[in-house]
Amino acid sequence: MRYLPLTQPDREAMLAVIGAATIDDLFVDVPEAARLDGPVRDLPMHASEMAVERHMAALAKKNLTAGEAPFFLGCGAYKHHVPASVDHLIQRGEFLTAYTPYQPEIAQGTLQMLFEFQTQVARLLGTDVANASMYDGSTACWEAIVMARRITKRGKAILSAGLHPHYVSVSNTMAKFTGDVLDTTDPRLVPEMDLDRLIAKIDDDTSCVVVQYPDILGRIADLRPLADACHAKKALLIAVVTEPVALGAITSPGEMDADIVVGEGQSLGVGLQFGGPYVGLFGCKDKYVRQMPGRLCGETVDADGRRGFVLTLSTREQHIRREKATSNICTNSGLCALAFSIHMTLLGEAGLRQLAEVNHAGAVAAAERLSQIPGVELINDSFFNEFTLKLPVEARPVVRTLADRGILAGVSLGRLYPGKDDLANGLVVAVTETTTAEDVETLASALQEILA
Repeated sequence: MRYLPLTQPDREAMLAVIGAATIDDLFVDVPEAARLDGPVRDLPMHASEMAVERHMAALAKKNLTAGEAPFFLGCGAYKHHVPASVDHLIQRGEFLTAYTPYQPEIAQGTLQMLFEFQTQVARLLGTDVANASMYDGSTACWEAIVMARRITKRGKAILSAGLHPHYVSVSNTMAKFTGDVLDTTDPRLVPEMDLDRLIAKIDDDTSCVVVQYPDILGRIADLRPLADACHAKKALLIAVVTEPVALGAITSPGEMDADIVVGEGQSLGVGLQFGGPYVGLFGCKDKYVRQMPGRLCGETVDADGRRGFVLTLSTREQHIRREKATSNICTNSGLCALAFSIHMTLLGEAGLRQLAEVNHAGAVAAAERLSQIPGVELINDSFFNEFTLKLPVEARPVVRTLADRGILAGVSLGRLYPGKDDLANGLVVAVTETTTAEDVETLASALQEILA
């Protein structure tokens, strides 16, 4: 189908209908400093196809990819081995070209896949029900907060100091449009999560408490006392999981009575991909299912008694009245959800537990080796495959120096929390099944040399 651009009279007619004088009026909410006042500077206006290809290839070579170096980055995006069969299967035409199953009679394969995905996610998170995916972990976190407001009719959310700052940032951005009050603080370099401080903040105006598990520093805590405290004030507990492989080894948040459990599914089936696309996970207790955003696929039988699948709940504005919609999210993480589901199917429960054990054992060995370096302190009392080190100097320059040596050493807290001097020496290190003993020794030797 040919693309026919709009004419100037077409544009003027559309602007008149919506009451805008010019196209620029549509961008008034974008800060002026973020708007272009002309073409992008230093970018040529045109070039040949071959010239562009050469230029883009040269730019790509500047990247140091995860598979080319000892890799210890984490903080919400993890390098795991994705079986080749995952990529092969998601490229089958019936999956790759399917957008969204509006016509169930011709989308049974996609619907069945989403049904299986929901089952896997619900079992993984320990919830009664799960939806058919969200955009990513951060948007799923915000959707959980606004869902808690709908349920409790309250507008104050308490966000744990250990919640990923990017998730906090997304929530703060969205709260500007809803009026929700978000109580946030920064983490401290201490061995344990400060749940008592969270519990002390819960009052009659609290809609929910949001806690990451394991948290941004890799710490793990029993969430049951926090859940009890929330429920005593008729508030909800929202648990955020950024590393789903951890749930192969530790108790799921749903088992600890969390009301809503959300997370990032990238670790399973989805590569790092320089930041996306990823896939958000969302589960909750059965009694809240009608307030859950996104789509829910269900199983049924057709007129002949044969097993079939349908969209059981689709509470977004495209399906129902806009004022009744719970969200506009859920259409474009389907392929990533498929990759997640295939990887989970290949692993099975036993395989996931084994994978989790390998991750944890590798992280324990790395933590022991790195904490032997003079001046380096291990913060965590507990962790899964990610832990925090306190260096004797600021971590950001150390990370840059190691990157120049071809070692991606971890995530400096100074990068995540700029201007926070008490966190500047913190370094979050992640270890997965792809990390070798040689990788750990390479990092340890280089780090010790830099700090000497």
